[in-house]
Amino acid sequence: MVRTVISLGAADKSWLDEKSRVEGVPMTELVRRAISRYRQIDAAASPKGVRAALASTKGLWTEGDGLAYQRRVRGEWSRK
Repeated sequence: MVRTVISLGAADKSWLDEKSRVEGVPMTELVRRAISRYRQIDAAASPKGVRAALASTKGLWTEGDGLAYQRRVRGEWSRK
């Protein structure tokens, strides 16, 4: 692991101290978890992440022609 020094505001440091105490894990572990989650969210929102999500769900719809279904459902909206 690479060691890094960061500067935090007083409120953030207090929150991190309390969260560390409550969860029973070192502050460094909480920071590592936060960075990992942030990276996952960032990757999922990237064009590559969106393409991966689309590719992983391809073929899940088994109810026939999706466009015909979409038109039928949207047609119901205008009749109400």
